[in-house]
Amino acid sequence: MRIVKVLIFLIPIFLIFGYWASTTPVLTTRINGYEIAPFVVLVDADLEGTILKGADLHGVVLNKANLKNSMLADSNLSDANLTGADLSGADLSGADLSGAEMFSANLEGANLKGANLRGANLRGANLRGALMSDVDITNGNLTGADMYGTVLTNSVMPDGKIHN
Repeated sequence: MRIVKVLIFLIPIFLIFGYWASTTPVLTTRINGYEIAPFVVLVDADLEGTILKGADLHGVVLNKANLKNSMLADSNLSDANLTGADLSGADLSGADLSGAEMFSANLEGANLKGANLRGANLRGANLRGALMSDVDITNGNLTGADMYGTVLTNSVMPDGKIHN
């Protein structure tokens, strides 16, 4: 008798959730055969030169993805996993990369002007020649990052100090 009561109680919850899930719009885009959306997993994806300006990609997994020369300006990549991704020459100006995992990512020559890198892990990343003006890296990790030739002006560093 208790089982019947529990099932009767749970059925409306599943029906309501199912209705909500089916009516909630999820914005996705298909590029080069890949579905691009928040929280999607695209390990080793080849997205070189793609234009994803202003895209909502929070929580996306792009481990070892090829994003060379891609346009990701003003995109939301918060909490994204970009471990080992190639973002060389990419435009990430104004992008939200807060909490992003970018361990050993290649950002050589990338444009990060005005990007939010609060809490981002850039340990071992290649930032050679990157433009990092007006960025906020508060509580970020730059341990072992190669910053040779990086333009770093008016930026808040991991220790919270502003460097001009």
